[in-house]
Amino acid sequence: MAADIIPIQLGLTEGNVYTLWAPQWLEDGEEWEAFLGHGDHLYVFPSPAHLAAFIRTSDEHDLIDHPEWDTAAELLVDELRPDDDHIFDIVGVPDLMAEVPDIWTLASLTDTVAIVRSLAEVCDLEVVEEILDSADGFAVLPLGQQAFVGRNGEKLWNEMGAVIVERWDEVIDALDALVTIPEVDAEELTQTKAEAAAINAVAKTSETVEPEEEEERDEDLEFWDETGVDCLEITIGERTGYTLRCYLGDDPVFLAENHRIQIYSSAEDLENYLMETDITHNLSTLQVWEEIRRAVTDGDAAVLAGPENTYRLDGLTESLREGPEAVDGKQLELAVELLIDAALERGDTETVEAVGSSTPLGNLISAITRPDPDRLPPSPPFDDEAAAWSVLVDRFAGTLDWDGARG
Repeated sequence: MAADIIPIQLGLTEGNVYTLWAPQWLEDGEEWEAFLGHGDHLYVFPSPAHLAAFIRTSDEHDLIDHPEWDTAAELLVDELRPDDDHIFDIVGVPDLMAEVPDIWTLASLTDTVAIVRSLAEVCDLEVVEEILDSADGFAVLPLGQQAFVGRNGEKLWNEMGAVIVERWDEVIDALDALVTIPEVDAEELTQTKAEAAAINAVAKTSETVEPEEEEERDEDLEFWDETGVDCLEITIGERTGYTLRCYLGDDPVFLAENHRIQIYSSAEDLENYLMETDITHNLSTLQVWEEIRRAVTDGDAAVLAGPENTYRLDGLTESLREGPEAVDGKQLELAVELLIDAALERGDTETVEAVGSSTPLGNLISAITRPDPDRLPPSPPFDDEAAAWSVLVDRFAGTLDWDGARG
């Protein structure tokens, strides 16, 4: 299956520029990846209007033989404006390293390093590849915060930071030397600029929406809100189970032992488990744990999952195979949250990377959960993405210990 062609924005020395990226796709048994360019040059443009004018009139570039090029060449100007997941501030990487390595900083750094690595591999920038391979921290970025905690994590972060301070200018110089702004047809540019102006005018017109009345929160849900621990209801493999999760800082922590999540087939069964006094698990050392155990034992609190913690994984694989219109975007968003949280706790980098914006599956998920008229819509078939999703769900299912069983 061919991957979609995605508009991206790169922050370089001369400012923000726009181009197109075709993530890895399989064709005739070989993997390919490409950017809009020709020969030794990466083509970039000062605005989506310039990009639109070029792709509508030029047939001399490296994406012309891409299976989805005919679709990409017909995109409107607003469809060539990258979404937030595909804006990469490459010159801003040193500033990112100066920030606290929280979930947002790491997410931005991870995506930016990933696109830089793709550019280096596709465009044979050996010095950039060598720099990205010179510190182990670059490779473990997809793990998130947990990769940079403790003495070893601090060492990884500092080593990566030192490389960025000392050598990131070499990365920028290599990319600056690679990019070029090709000429565009003047008449076509006039039309695309007019098109952009018309779209912007329409976008400024917004409808007034009446605020929805806030529903009263259930008393049991309010109890769990106050403790900072969430009850989860998970449907997977035609079974529904209940477990707990909280966040220490930004790090997810489940009701688990040795990375095995304890899940029970009914709320009452989980309550009985929580009443026990001699159990040990990841949550039992929390200060609030004795309060939870006592409230459940005394009947002052019950296991109840709110809609924000109700996860329905069944059926999503089949819906993804059918395409975006068949998928419940909210349920998919929640499912992705659950899979990533569980993967982060057990140190599963493959799952985190699989749903990242640089993969076909990640691109499809993003298009469904954050629909944007400015983005290029994904194109069928979606068999590969559905298969990749099924692997992630099966991997998560394999970490669940049901009703006190031990895997």
